[in-house]
Amino acid sequence: MTPITEVEGRRLALSNLEKVIHPATGTTKGEILHYYATTAEAILTHLRNRPLSFLRYPDGPGGQLFFTKNPPPGTPSWVRTTPVPRSEDKRAHQVVVGDLASLMWAANLVVEFHTPQWRADGPGIADRMVFDLDPGAPATIEECCTVALWLRERLAADGLDAYAKTSGSKGMHVLVPLEPTPSEQVSAYAKSLAVEGETARPGLILHRMTRSLRTGKVFVDHSQNSAKKTTATPYTLRARTEPTVSAPLTWEEVEARQNLVFRIGDIAPRLERYGDLLGPLGDPGRAGRLP
Repeated sequence: MTPITEVEGRRLALSNLEKVIHPATGTTKGEILHYYATTAEAILTHLRNRPLSFLRYPDGPGGQLFFTKNPPPGTPSWVRTTPVPRSEDKRAHQVVVGDLASLMWAANLVVEFHTPQWRADGPGIADRMVFDLDPGAPATIEECCTVALWLRERLAADGLDAYAKTSGSKGMHVLVPLEPTPSEQVSAYAKSLAVEGETARPGLILHRMTRSLRTGKVFVDHSQNSAKKTTATPYTLRARTEPTVSAPLTWEEVEARQNLVFRIGDIAPRLERYGDLLGPLGDPGRAGRLP
């Protein structure tokens, strides 16, 4: 029998709670739901009012993975959806998770949460910029840290604040709060910095996606600033063998370049110690203007 739980007045059927999702650690679906329940305040800050894309992995990261932007079959009527542009003459709907009940419903599907750099009430108008730092072996997250520090300094020269988080995979994300700006402008600026970085540090930074060029370098992926693209949401669990999280970092941790893998059990203590390190992304007073 599937247990029925009431969350904020909504009845939820939470299924297969004992099912192991992350085999390396024996992490169950019930533990994943507990993680989202205990970190809800932080992750909801970054999900609220943003159309969601889901990477679903209901049988674990070794099973079938499928990416969807459409509301999954069986989405309850009380889960909010929002119209989003898919092309010049077409619109579709995507889920928006803004409360605990919706978060727990989505988490029960076993998903990674991915969001664009714009809000549902301003499609294609970004309020943040992102750089996805992807190391090509033998480069690791340590080289990503060096690139993140270069980006932080370069952005500061343009009056922009930068914040870092792990991707939850092998790389890092550098995020910048912005005054509302068309995604095309943000994309062009982000690409210019990636190109500048490659010129300044040619042995380390690469701005092109070409796999053959990436050995030992860090690809600075600026493309996720496109209005059509999404990035792993802060605090989302990733579909990895272990239950790793896309976790906010202090710049001191980036400078130390050590111990930068965080799992679900690490996040509640970090929130207690630091609060939401990415909270400033939602502070209009911190939002910068592109030069």
